Amino acid sequence: MILFKLRCGAEHEFETWFRDGASYERQASRGLITCPECGSTNVEKALMAPRLARSDSGTKAAPPSPEQIRRMLQQLRRHVETNCDYVGDRFAQEARRIHQGEAEARGIYGEATDDESRALAEEGIEVARIPWVPASDA
Repeated sequence: MILFKLRCGAEHEFETWFRDGASYERQASRGLITCPECGSTNVEKALMAPRLARSDSGTKAAPPSPEQIRRMLQQLRRHVETNCDYVGDRFAQEARRIHQGEAEARGIYGEATDDESRALAEEGIEVARIPWVPASDA
């Protein structure tokens, strides 16, 4: 996994993880990376300092608490719901259509079985499974 600092045309900066540099290039060339602030797909890599592994036993940040993880997953859910199209149980079919250029390149979300997810990965179609927590505490 690799972390890239990105910048949209409106100068908003954000960080995103990718499987590798080629994954970034494929997604960027198809307009699949969107700015979380404005939704722009005009995104490029921003200058960032390298993160070097430290060999000393310096202090380590505490892992996030379950409550912090839940809040982060809620934020992720809101972002996905705001910026992506819900395709329901047609997720695998629509992901293939986008991958093959038969449908508009855009972010989508929906449901897929384990077998459908495995098949997409075997076909080289990048998808991610996200724990779908309740949108709020209410």
